[in-house]
Amino acid sequence: MWRASILTIFPDMFPGPLGLSLAGKALASGIWSLDTHDIRDAATDKHHTVDDTPAGGGPGMVMKADVLARALDSLALDMVPPDERPRLLMSARGRPLTQARVTALANGPGAVILCGRFEGIDERLIAARQLEEVSLGDFVLGGGEPAALALLDACIRLLPGVMGKEASAAEESFADGLLEYPQYTRPTVFEGAPIPEVLTSGDHAKVAQWRRAEAERLTQERRPDLWAAYLARTKPENGPKTRG
Repeated sequence: MWRASILTIFPDMFPGPLGLSLAGKALASGIWSLDTHDIRDAATDKHHTVDDTPAGGGPGMVMKADVLARALDSLALDMVPPDERPRLLMSARGRPLTQARVTALANGPGAVILCGRFEGIDERLIAARQLEEVSLGDFVLGGGEPAALALLDACIRLLPGVMGKEASAAEESFADGLLEYPQYTRPTVFEGAPIPEVLTSGDHAKVAQWRRAEAERLTQERRPDLWAAYLARTKPENGPKTRG
């Protein structure tokens, strides 16, 4: 079973949308499991304090290393064998999440995810517990919880038995370095716009060729970074030339 453990000061945010649709059915059927842990339970004062003012001054508050360490360490106290799941910190300064990283996580035992709040967490905790900082993109959220939900959703849909057709994952965006080709369905004509004729031709070879061409076109137009990486990997003759 793929196991997700969430450390947060808002445990009621989980499973949230992950309790619905395919992820919810997979959770109910035991394909994956979810346990949430309130970080405040690891605080030792009567107010359950998890944050303090930043060293050196500045706005906001910083989550305390000692409290977070106790919260993280409590997850592994009774684990035999030791818990080898990666420990992730949802952070705007982390490495951008990619489909390749999602696939690797989905193929593993699960993940422990720490959801930060306020101005961030004490840097010493990140180093001491070897947290992998993960970002969803170049923007800032109010906390790590929405990002954790998105990461989990991306992983869960790849678990065996979650999606109806395993081929679906192989043909969607980023699976082979390209954005996904356009999709169509009935009605045949919508507000004067017909489904592309090739898709109703019954010629599977031509359909595959059209889809590949459209995926390449969209990637080139919308994600030049992905397009450059795709060319370098699959068509090295189109890459940068060096002169002797």
